[in-house]
Amino acid sequence: MKLHHLLEKQIQTLSAQHRYDPAMQQFLQLVDQSYKNFEGEQKNTEHAFQACEKEYQDILHNLQLQNNIYSQSVQQLKNAIIAHEPQAAAIIEREENGLTNIIAYLEKQIQKRKETEAELIRAKDQAEDGSRAKSDFLSVMSHEIRTPLNAIIGIAHLLLQDQLLPSQLENLKALNVSAENLLRLINDILDFAKIEEGKIVLAEKKICLQQLAENIKTAHQIRAAERGNTIHMVIDNALPACVLGDEVRLGQILHNLVSNAVKFTRNGVITIQLSAQKVQPNEAAVLFSVTDTGVGIEREKHALIFDRFTQANADITREFGGSGLGLAIVKRLAALHNSDIYVNSEAGRGSTFSFTIHFKTGKADQPSAQPISGKNDLSGIKVLLVEDVEFNVMVAKKMINNWNGAVDIAENGAIAVNKLRNTNYDIVLMDLQMPVMDGYNATQHIRNFNEAIPIIALTASASADILQRTREFGMTDYLAKPFKPGELYEMISRYSRRHLTS
Repeated sequence: MKLHHLLEKQIQTLSAQHRYDPAMQQFLQLVDQSYKNFEGEQKNTEHAFQACEKEYQDILHNLQLQNNIYSQSVQQLKNAIIAHEPQAAAIIEREENGLTNIIAYLEKQIQKRKETEAELIRAKDQAEDGSRAKSDFLSVMSHEIRTPLNAIIGIAHLLLQDQLLPSQLENLKALNVSAENLLRLINDILDFAKIEEGKIVLAEKKICLQQLAENIKTAHQIRAAERGNTIHMVIDNALPACVLGDEVRLGQILHNLVSNAVKFTRNGVITIQLSAQKVQPNEAAVLFSVTDTGVGIEREKHALIFDRFTQANADITREFGGSGLGLAIVKRLAALHNSDIYVNSEAGRGSTFSFTIHFKTGKADQPSAQPISGKNDLSGIKVLLVEDVEFNVMVAKKMINNWNGAVDIAENGAIAVNKLRNTNYDIVLMDLQMPVMDGYNATQHIRNFNEAIPIIALTASASADILQRTREFGMTDYLAKPFKPGELYEMISRYSRRHLTS
């Protein structure tokens, strides 16, 4: 019951005299007002208490939710750590300081990860240093081997031009074949190293496929005849006259396949076949295959023969020779063309190796491979040969003189610069590694006063970036040692006559 109602009951008990007394009425009004004020304060107090209780319950509920989320998160974190590393359970499952244990464990793992990353970086740096050292070693050894080999092949060629006794001719042919085989082995090793290091980038130039196939047939004709073999060529008439691609690397694949076919076949037939798989206005798919009637390969050895330094059996190296890199190079070069190499062979029944390449097509004008016809003649051409190796000077000079060209010699780059200041030449053949001044610096000096003269780098280096470096230093082109006489003649003839007509 409210205080106001209690007061009214008390008033009813008063006598009429007291109830209507002004002083009593004033007093009763004050008491009544006090009661009302008290009841208002009481309501406010009760309302405030209810609000605080609700707020408290809400906070308590939120705390419970947060605690549940925290517990679930910690447990999930524990589960993830234990799933990744079960031995961590003994550390992080301790009841005391659960989260602290997890944090301490993770800090240790992060530190270990940083140490592992540092070790990996050091190992990577060491591997790169080792790779560079290997590349430098191969480049140096290539230069040291190719330089005398250039003289051997060149002198053998010069001697073959002379009148010889049959026994001398036979000996020279044996010398020439041995030198070519040595060069092929060196090239295989160097090319494989470049492929593994990812330093081969395919060019995109015009290729006359039929001319390329004929050149490969010609290159292996003598060796095939020596083994009693015949080389046939089958060219699909539907092939485009010209495609765009890397003639050097495509030729390398075919040369390796034909060389193997000749080597493993005696008194048989080797067939080079080019077939059009799909020809469209802007592209063509061409199937290349080389088939022989030779010794063949057991089926279980088909995958093995594409491994580096591996041949079908140990007797092959003793009987036929080779580095065991030819087919490994073929497979990797095919992969660079987004293709694969396939073999169909049985022991004693010959072999067929095939691959398909998708080319962009080009016009038939100005094919990239043009045979040199007629007698080589450099009449009226004056060449400055910059070379410090005496045998290489002798070989190049005799070759150029035999072609009616004139040759002047500079033993190093500094002498070459002085000669070019005072004498007119049609072309410069520039060795790269020489004392006093190398070919790169000599070319830079020459370009300061003569930008027009063709400068051809003669290099025995195996460096993958040799072409880019020679261009950066202002050279016109480069010729790798050991070079064939026809390659030297074509280089001199092309650039010197272009210089004469410009």
